[in-house]
Parts: sequence; structure tokens; C-alpha cells
Amino acid sequence: MNVRRRPISAVALAAVTALGLSTLTACSSDSAAAGTTDKFDVVASFYPMAFLAERIGGEHVHVTSLTEPGQEPHDLEISAHQMGELEKSDAALYLKGLQPAVDKAVGLAEVYTKIDAAELTTLETHGTEVGGHEDGHGDEHAHEDEHAHEDEHGHDHDHEGGADPHIWLDPVKYAEVAEGVGTAFQKADPDHAADYRKNTETLVGDLKALDEKFRTGLADRRTDVFLTTHAAFGYLAERYGLTEEAISGLDPESEPSGARMKELQEIAKADGVTTVFYETLVSDRTAKTLAADVGLKTDVLDPVEGITDHSRGEDYLQVMEANLTALRTALGAR
Repeated sequence: MNVRRRPISAVALAAVTALGLSTLTACSSDSAAAGTTDKFDVVASFYPMAFLAERIGGEHVHVTSLTEPGQEPHDLEISAHQMGELEKSDAALYLKGLQPAVDKAVGLAEVYTKIDAAELTTLETHGTEVGGHEDGHGDEHAHEDEHAHEDEHGHDHDHEGGADPHIWLDPVKYAEVAEGVGTAFQKADPDHAADYRKNTETLVGDLKALDEKFRTGLADRRTDVFLTTHAAFGYLAERYGLTEEAISGLDPESEPSGARMKELQEIAKADGVTTVFYETLVSDRTAKTLAADVGLKTDVLDPVEGITDHSRGEDYLQVMEANLTALRTALGAR
């Protein structure tokens, strides 16, 4: 399209090897077209960012995702080919703090427009407390889990300052991000600004309607507490007055301590919990172990990090409505 393109910098290409970004092939069948079409070419870091780009950009954008459908996004590594795609694209849309390799790659790439979703809303800290009870029981074990994972792998996936990056699971915050992305698209591609503005308004309206469905759907419930394998739902819980008790912290692959598992058993009994939630892209083994120990059911609460054949819907909005249905059942909503 008419946005000026830069040649791939020698510094960025040389850094690919140093960063260890050459382990994966391109993420999608149409990814080779990034930066070479007559549309506004956007490289998105993972599904929630790609969804925004597609809905806001409409027919004027070509969107490529760096994360394959079904791939757990937290541990993504970037290939040399994907680095080249970033350099050739008109815009990079990502969420700083969720995918360290993407943060490094975007920082190195000479992309004309860089849009960090984390700067378009206010991030909060949820990961240092696995749970949210006012008596703080979960705080100590949360730190144990996080430090254990850092010792084993040498890093964690928390946002800078420990802030929780899972903002898209709160429809209100996601709408704020959508508005910011729309503004960025209008500035980067002014020829189609009117369409970007209209598409943004439509998407924000859909997200406001989703928020209202959650508010009314969860208004009359038997319990506020829900158990998950991965502390991804802190923003959602805060938005609707719920309490998330997570087996693991912000990192879905960290192993819980025995003390934390025992604590969750006690919480489940005390708060009338009926269900342990797991997600489609991470092993359900720990969730099923906890459920079996306490006689609970298991169900999916999808963090919507990618859409696959196993997803309960074809896009973000449909999967979030499926999450609402699952929560209503687990919380005894009427």
C-alpha cells in the first residue's frame, strides 16, 4: 500500500541469531504475504490482537498472526522469516509483557507503526496474589509458585512491574484498547480513516453489549468464587465482583505447591465451589487431579488466546459468551 516501507535492517537480522529467534517456521499459510500486499499490512502478536486488527481494518487490512492457532502464546519464539515479516509490515500490533520474544523482535524491527496494546488501557497487578481473598491466604503460595518457575526456566511471563497482561478478558478494557488501535490505524492509513473509525465504533458497541451480558448474567449467583488452572481471569473477576482462585500464577505452566493444592481444596469446600476450570491450550491434568480430590466437576474457561477446532465459538465474542455460560453454571447464577 502507500505507506512507506523500510528495508530490513542489518542490525535486526543480525540480532535474530543472538536472540535465538530461528527455531520456528512461519506461523500461517498467508504469512509470507505480509508487507507485500496492496493493503495496510498488520502483523499481530496473537489472536486477541489479530481479532482487533481484522474487525477494525476490515477490507483495507491484511493481517498476519505470529502465533499459530492452537499454539500456547506465552512461550512463542520468533523465526528469522517472521522477523523479516515484521520489518516489511506497515504496523505491528502486540501486547507488551505477554510474549517476551515478540517484545524483543518488535523492539528491533524498523516497523513504521508500532502499537502496544498495554499502553492503551490501565494495567493492574493480579499475578502476585493467586486468588483474592481479603485474608490474603494465597499470597504466599503465589510467590512460591512464581519463584519456583523463575528458578527452573530463568524467566517469567509477567508484565513489567508484575502487571497482569490479560486485559482482553475484560470487555471494557478490551474496548479501550480497540479505540486506541482504531486511532492508530486512522493516523497510519489516513486514506481509510473514516472506515476505521466506523468499524471501531461498531466493535466497541459489540464489546459494550458483551459487558452488559456478563453484568446481567452474573448478577444473581450463589457464590463468587471460581477455580482455574491459570490466573488469566483477574480483570474479568474484578470487573464482575468475582474471586478467581488459580492453581498456577500468570504462567500457565508453573507447578503448584502441595500446600496450594490443599488450600484450594479447603476453599472449594468453604465457598461452595462446584467446578474446576481448565483451558484448551494447556494440560488439564492438574485441574482434574484437584477436582477428583474434592469431588468437583471440570469445565473449560477459555482465555481466548487462540481459536481452534476445539474452541466453543468461531471468534472472540462467541467464545466469551460460552465462558459466560460456563461461569453461570459454576457459580449457580439464576
